[in-house]
Amino acid sequence: MTQRDAVFPPARHALYERHRYSPAIRSNGFLFVSGQVGSREDGSPEPDLQDQVRLAFNNLNAILDAAGCSFADVVDVTVFMVDPQSTFETIWEVVPEFWGNAPYPTITAVGATWLAGFQFEIKVIAKIPV
Repeated sequence: MTQRDAVFPPARHALYERHRYSPAIRSNGFLFVSGQVGSREDGSPEPDLQDQVRLAFNNLNAILDAAGCSFADVVDVTVFMVDPQSTFETIWEVVPEFWGNAPYPTITAVGATWLAGFQFEIKVIAKIPV
């Protein structure tokens, strides 16, 4: 079996340890990042939706940075939203703060009924710079 090349940010390990997953795995020039939520260091959700989205992006950016990447290296995005019909506009007011300029990465948005107490989750695939 191949050894996984896991990437961990300098902080925020509570959820990784509690749920037994790696924040990201390097493989064949790509970085596959697990879904990131707006969790505090202890794993609890940030209560305000816009702050939760910002924190999810900050948590994502910490992982990208730990792997030598930035959001500019992201090629594919999947977002999960609880009750997207009522939360999409609120969430999308925050996204441009982190998204960067066109051309944008691909995106798939998925409505979810449960995200372990969170309202927003983002997972990405990034091309690792050489």
